[in-house]
Amino acid sequence: MKIRRIVSLFLLSILMTGLLLTPQAAALEAIDTKATAALLVDLDGDMVLYAKNETQKRFPASITKVMTALLVLEAVDEGKLSLTQEITAKESAFKGLDPDGSSAGIEPGETMSVENLLYCMLLVSANETCHILAEAVDGDVPTFVEHMNRRAQELGCTNTHFVNPSGLHNPDHYTTAWDIFLIAREAMKNETFMKLCNTVAYEVPATNKSEPRELHTTNSLISNWRILGYLYDGASGIKTGTTEEAGHCLVSSASRNGRTLICVVLGCKGNDNTIESFSETARLYDYGFNNFSTQTVLEKNEMIQEVPVALSKESSAVVVHPAHDATAILPNDVKPEDLTRTVTLNAETALAPIAAGDVLGKITLSYNDRECATVDLLAQYDVSASRFLTVKYQILQFFHKTLVQVILVLLVLLAAGIFVWIKFFRPNRRYGARRPQYKGHRSYRGRRR
Repeated sequence: MKIRRIVSLFLLSILMTGLLLTPQAAALEAIDTKATAALLVDLDGDMVLYAKNETQKRFPASITKVMTALLVLEAVDEGKLSLTQEITAKESAFKGLDPDGSSAGIEPGETMSVENLLYCMLLVSANETCHILAEAVDGDVPTFVEHMNRRAQELGCTNTHFVNPSGLHNPDHYTTAWDIFLIAREAMKNETFMKLCNTVAYEVPATNKSEPRELHTTNSLISNWRILGYLYDGASGIKTGTTEEAGHCLVSSASRNGRTLICVVLGCKGNDNTIESFSETARLYDYGFNNFSTQTVLEKNEMIQEVPVALSKESSAVVVHPAHDATAILPNDVKPEDLTRTVTLNAETALAPIAAGDVLGKITLSYNDRECATVDLLAQYDVSASRFLTVKYQILQFFHKTLVQVILVLLVLLAAGIFVWIKFFRPNRRYGARRPQYKGHRSYRGRRR
């Protein structure tokens, strides 16, 4: 007995040791950011990987210029302007500008192409170029600002209000990290925009009032010309912004292994040697790339469930499957089986005939109440209909129509009314009309005998 106990304890200890040494799934890394507001989104399905005060109203500073550039490039696409078109700066374009604000040194009367004005705007954040281009697009700055606000609403921005096209501080000039994401996502669809904001250095040719200008981007994620130590592999664009009230702000994107993330940070601190908008963005990108991955959450050949079928003698149900494979961005420690599946059928009972491939519903997969994927559900095979059951169903459906039922009720009421009238109110004419009776008059009954 003693030997058995010793052996049992020995085996139990080995088992427990094995369990302790079994590799466990890595938990999602916890992260916070020094930014006042931040947002990290994977463009594959617009999956939010991190959010902090993303709908809180904040001052955007020169990130405003993303919207300005978007409207200018949309005007180019519409044929109102061309990139090579020469624009002469008017005196009115310099009204209201901060003399200490970002500038490319453009003067009234100076002529420059639309493309070069955009380079000045997006690389060195020149405020005067915003007004010059605003006048070129809409005639004057106030009309252009109305255009900006209208376009923001079209993009789904619900907490954004622009007062100027440059981002100079104004208490009524605000947006949110989420709205900036919506604007940047739209701007990124324009190849010219991405070419401009990804440019590290550019030389503007000499103009009628200036020698050639050498421009260097303010984005230290893609260039170390201004400050060292912030280059990020895979980063591209988009725009920096800084005012005393807004702090250091940055909207950018980064790509790695086929994935593209957009990051917005607002209200960061900074000085001549350290700018947190760059370091915090890099931390968020590392978090997004290292802790999330693309996983297949549905396969096309997976049988989801049976759907009841009516009007067929061949089958009482049909199996449905996803229309295609589906992928989703998930934390590395989350598996497809951890997702919540919700099946929504077009009808509780499908009506025959059904052809293989007919859409009978959809399946939605979600994680933490956030939708990951939605795919149509298709019939796996054909199901024929019974002619007798179909005709019977069509007749029943016909008599279930509201108009038909109303007409039937009216007909019944009409028939009942006719019956009552005939039974109780129609004169009896079988033996002719009844003659009126008069007092004192007696009918002749024949001679008495």
